Amino acid sequence: MSGTNPTASLDERLARALRPSLASADGPVLLAVSGGPDSIALMHAASRIGPADRLFVATVDHGLRPEAAEEAAGVGRLAVALGLAHAVLPWESPRRGSRVQAEARAARYRLLADHAARLGARLVMTGHTLDDQAETVLMRLIAGSAPAGLAGMRRLRPLTPDIRLARPFLSLAKAELVAYCEGQGLSFLRDPSNTDARFARARLRRLMPELRTEGLSAARLARLAERAARDESVLAERAEAVFAQVARSEAEGILLEGARLRDEPEAICLRVMDRALEAVASGLPDPVPKRLERLESLLFDALLPALKEGRVLRRTLRGVLIEADRQGRIHLGAAPPRGSRNPAR
Repeated sequence: MSGTNPTASLDERLARALRPSLASADGPVLLAVSGGPDSIALMHAASRIGPADRLFVATVDHGLRPEAAEEAAGVGRLAVALGLAHAVLPWESPRRGSRVQAEARAARYRLLADHAARLGARLVMTGHTLDDQAETVLMRLIAGSAPAGLAGMRRLRPLTPDIRLARPFLSLAKAELVAYCEGQGLSFLRDPSNTDARFARARLRRLMPELRTEGLSAARLARLAERAARDESVLAERAEAVFAQVARSEAEGILLEGARLRDEPEAICLRVMDRALEAVASGLPDPVPKRLERLESLLFDALLPALKEGRVLRRTLRGVLIEADRQGRIHLGAAPPRGSRNPAR
């Protein structure tokens, strides 16, 4: 329509996306700003809604590139120009191995949570977009994730028991945020790792245009995440209620009343077992990564049949010893070291 100002329309879209999160905060809000178009748009749009004295900006310097320190300083200069306080959070022990992106991500959220706690902020906001959501879902689909994984990134999730992480831009395309920055005359950075073929996410990003021609667009992947999240919330709530009914703590781990658990739908049994395994495995010195296929095989091919037939079963998964007795009780505890002898119960 003639006379329409696309920048004004974008302004309102960003404002609508931000207002619920900002309105829900009862104190300071920490904005995570790397310098890319997503987070620069987040900072600029949030500064226009304010109030500025409640908004704080932090940039994590992962120390992985020589120019990172100057880039963080550039974010700081823009933050100050917008009337916002800025801090650089250095990652003191950067890694450069094959898992560098995963380790950097974990360090980033840890540093942001620590800084938010120092500020008294109970809300941290990031600029993740619809494109980021689509890439996350695609990566998890390839990895064979459960529905909880296909639900992708949540718009709001706990970062710590006291701090929430909000992603208000998950319904906005990255191109829209680039257009917003350009329309506002804001300079932004392009992270070279986004196109580095050593990283799986960058390789998948290259495939997205071709997938889009086949109908698998970022918007459709994001809708898949929304549907999976909707279903997963119901299943997770039911599984948590069942866990509370059938589980109790023991001196050496957890006891599940398998005779009651076996009559639940398989999807609920799977989540209850995963919950119990995680409760024990999280306390182990060397936790073993989750593998959904292994848990499914244990539960559906061995444990549930043993419970229904009243057989004894003894298996190990994720460093956890799982023992079912003839009375239908399931004991979960730390597995003994390899080569040691552990008498049966």
